[in-house]
Amino acid sequence: MEYRMTVAGLQRDLPICPLNDKLSIAGFVIFGDPELTVACARELLAKAPEYDYIITAEAKGIPLAHEMARQAGNSKYILARKGPKLYMRDIFEVSVRSITTAKEQHLYLDGADAALMKGKRILIVDDVISTGESLSALEALVHKAGGIICGRMAILAEGDAQDREDLIYLEKLPLFHPDGTVLSE
Repeated sequence: MEYRMTVAGLQRDLPICPLNDKLSIAGFVIFGDPELTVACARELLAKAPEYDYIITAEAKGIPLAHEMARQAGNSKYILARKGPKLYMRDIFEVSVRSITTAKEQHLYLDGADAALMKGKRILIVDDVISTGESLSALEALVHKAGGIICGRMAILAEGDAQDREDLIYLEKLPLFHPDGTVLSE
């Protein structure tokens, strides 16, 4: 089963993936799709507020944040990691539970990146926002670092995220019944 949609002027067929016996989602992945990544970055930048740094969470937001930073001429973007790395110092940590992840995860931010964010306008970006749990974790990291959230952006808003007035996104992504029919638009 697939769901056909148009995003940033490009048509894609998304596989319908079961979350449980009552709910399925459409799998939207920009990994390996540079045409879609470039187009979505361009469309989001056209709607973006003024910012000093972009931040995203590992992993699916990375190509989007990279391309947005490249198109905007930014020399840096910030990445919240799912695990601490040896090169990271003075690590900031928050926990998160996402709709697409079975267990609690943690996000980690390098202290040097946190220092860059202090007092700066931070734009949070992601590929899809659904429950807002990952977004909340990124918000907590930005606040802990002393950054000022100037905007929240995603390519797609799914479920309740579609009703958020503080979220800028390109398209709505419906939820699905297990048989692949649309549960909500």
